[in-house]
Amino acid sequence: MDRHALDTALRDAHTHHDVAKLVRLYTVAGDAAEARQDIDAACFYLTHAFVFALESGAPEAATLNHRLSEYGRAQLIEF
Repeated sequence: MDRHALDTALRDAHTHHDVAKLVRLYTVAGDAAEARQDIDAACFYLTHAFVFALESGAPEAATLNHRLSEYGRAQLIEF
């Protein structure tokens, strides 16, 4: 997904309060930033995905927490 399409999809997901889509899209954005070795941007996006996952009780929260803890951006939480 190119950057423009991702931004459009994120705006749409926010507009429609589609939390599952927000978790997925912010994770995709984090993955793309991580692939570019832009760890600050990756952690920014992954943090957003993590917060939405926590709020909604999504199972992805554990994986996102682990990824963020590996970068020293979050404490590991037991789920």
